[in-house]
Amino acid sequence: MKENSVLQQTPLPRLSHRVEALLAQMTLEEKQSQLVGFWVDQGDEVVAPLSGEKKSSTRYEEASAHGIGHLTRVYGTRPVDPIERAEWLWAEQARLQRETRLGIPAIVHEECLTGLAAWKAATFPTPLAWGASFDPALVEEVGAAIGESMRALGIHQGLAPVLDVIRDPRWGRVDECIAEDPLVVGTIGTAYVRGLQSTGVHATLKHFVGYSASRAGRNHAPVHAGPREIEDVLLPPFQMAVQEGGARSVMNSYTDIDGVPVGADPRYLTGVLRERWGFDGVVVSDYFAVDFLRSMHRVAADSADAARLALTAGIDVELPSPDAYLTLAEQVRDGRLPEAVLDQAVARVLSQKEELGLLDADFSTPPASVDLDSPAHRALAGRLAEESVVLLSNDGILPLDRASRPRIAVIGPNADSAEALMGCYSFVNHVLAHHPQVPAGIELPTVVDALRAEFPDAVITHAVGSDVESENRSGFASAVSDAEAADVAIVVVGDRAGLFGRGTVGEGNDVESLDLPGVQRELVEAVVATGTPVVLISMTGRPYALDWALPPRTGAVGAIVGLGAVNSAAPSSGTADAADAPRPAAVLQTFFPGEEGGPALARLLSGRVSPSGRLPVSLPRSAGAQPYSYLHPVLGGRADVTSADPTPARPFGFGLAYTAFAHDDLTVAATAAADEVLRVSVRVRNTGDRDGVDVVQLYAHDEVASVTRPVAQLIGFQRVAVAAGAAEHVTFDVPADRLAFTGTDGIRRVEPGRFRLWVGSACDDEETVATFQIV
Repeated sequence: MKENSVLQQTPLPRLSHRVEALLAQMTLEEKQSQLVGFWVDQGDEVVAPLSGEKKSSTRYEEASAHGIGHLTRVYGTRPVDPIERAEWLWAEQARLQRETRLGIPAIVHEECLTGLAAWKAATFPTPLAWGASFDPALVEEVGAAIGESMRALGIHQGLAPVLDVIRDPRWGRVDECIAEDPLVVGTIGTAYVRGLQSTGVHATLKHFVGYSASRAGRNHAPVHAGPREIEDVLLPPFQMAVQEGGARSVMNSYTDIDGVPVGADPRYLTGVLRERWGFDGVVVSDYFAVDFLRSMHRVAADSADAARLALTAGIDVELPSPDAYLTLAEQVRDGRLPEAVLDQAVARVLSQKEELGLLDADFSTPPASVDLDSPAHRALAGRLAEESVVLLSNDGILPLDRASRPRIAVIGPNADSAEALMGCYSFVNHVLAHHPQVPAGIELPTVVDALRAEFPDAVITHAVGSDVESENRSGFASAVSDAEAADVAIVVVGDRAGLFGRGTVGEGNDVESLDLPGVQRELVEAVVATGTPVVLISMTGRPYALDWALPPRTGAVGAIVGLGAVNSAAPSSGTADAADAPRPAAVLQTFFPGEEGGPALARLLSGRVSPSGRLPVSLPRSAGAQPYSYLHPVLGGRADVTSADPTPARPFGFGLAYTAFAHDDLTVAATAAADEVLRVSVRVRNTGDRDGVDVVQLYAHDEVASVTRPVAQLIGFQRVAVAAGAAEHVTFDVPADRLAFTGTDGIRRVEPGRFRLWVGSACDDEETVATFQIV
């Protein structure tokens, strides 16, 4: 075992007299106890591989004899009645106040990625849907709603948001991420932080840093990202959430970067996070991450080594239960660990508890009632679901004409599945999968349910057709028969979220192929072959290769910066015959839209709502082109020097509406200083006959730089409602430092030079262009 080069001791913020007094009188055992959680209700359930390899044998009574730092997932481990559980929690907090020497209550933390992960609580769209909405204001409202539920139940810390920038869609945790663009991730993630923390619940940024850049998209796999990719792509969302959002907690990444596990690396947990950014909150370990330094990374000989590496690197609290950190007191006594290192972590935890009001909390009266899925929650969930649906193609069939489409065949494994609406960290898929006899506890209208309500006069049939994963084709005949008898067929395919092999996407469910799972493509093609118009809905947790279902891109698309005669329109794959093959009349992409996803989709299909989502991640043509990001330099795209073509089927930022938008009159000052705010304006015209919402996207390219730069970089975005035939002028105030990058000397700065700006329908659409100079 190799020690960190220095025992990290960073200056603490000024402590209150109360925290100083508490720290001064604490024994080593009392200090140690504040740095661990305890999973009181875990029982025999193992939530992750290797989590049971070395579970602490310590009983809760023993572990909490000197107090306890955290209580782990009090509501989110089993389906427990919230009010009954609150009564237990209030009594337990009162016991800690009464029976431990210092009387310090515990922080209660829960998962809250798609809503509070508790029985009967609202389930919102997955974060990839947040990104598709491009609506930080709405996500902030959702964060506040989630926080209100948590605070009502005595929960103090939420383990969200995930700020990993998507680098490879094969990675199973893509549905937990927001986008492949760091500005979108940072802006929307920071909005969620503000919303959650406005209620007095601390947000926890996950997973700091590099987790999503693992080799081949494999969970926990090594990361070999260079320092420039880390600085310019992976770190900015965390910096924004810390410095602009005021996030109070951070969770480490499981991975290693260039051979050094992040959980034992003071360069990031202390050097970047605390010394450079000024973070003064608490760093918690991802579950079992401290012991993983011993069992998985093999950089620690035993639990004591692992504890010392993690603590000195900057991890203050070990979650979910005490394994390695139970050795800290002994290590201080025998001189292996300076007490000052222990004290700085304890001081941070005590300061957090003081900030949360725990040191003076009254636990005499638990809540008598609570509505975790109120009409307000459901309205927010429905709005976000509506805004996040991306229309990928439409030959005019949508919106559906109620009068001329009286017979609707609804087909596919996700058409009548409540589980298909929700992501991996929803309570239904995360916990109730282990309790199949327990009802969801919330209303979960499926797509079929919602269509029957939306089209009450239509004759609606339903056929499953196939499973999500299996090779069973026995349901094809029924699906084809229903489609032949219908005026339109709505085919709903996609993913089933789960963990570690249970499902097709989610934590540990990494893939080698980006084809739809199972025989779902064959099902779609069989239904399309009937000649009945097909509306395909892809309800997934990652983007799949759907080029076979999409027509070639057409329209005024500008040229990609590249080598040779390169056009930005996505090339069709396969032969000419394949390009002419029948395909769905319309294709919609939705990323796990949550409890109100079914009704939201029905409203979009009927035309009561117009689609306004945009792709937060490129829609791939193949797994072989991965990892891919729209933030690629010239040689990362299509070029004459290679026969391999990574061009996506649809690019980042793409999305259609039931109307059309035109962009022109892009203006910016001719010159700007590196420390200025750029004022950019553009006119948006609705050229159709329906009102609609455009996501106006402002991109930039550094034409000559000291290192290779992306051919396109998003530097601003806004959702804008534009009435039919009307125009709106949109203004962006863009800090010039959004154009900063890490130079050859390792310093991040804005370089002087000429930049091209454009606005269009996607990252590669230079519809209206302007240039300016940084001087």
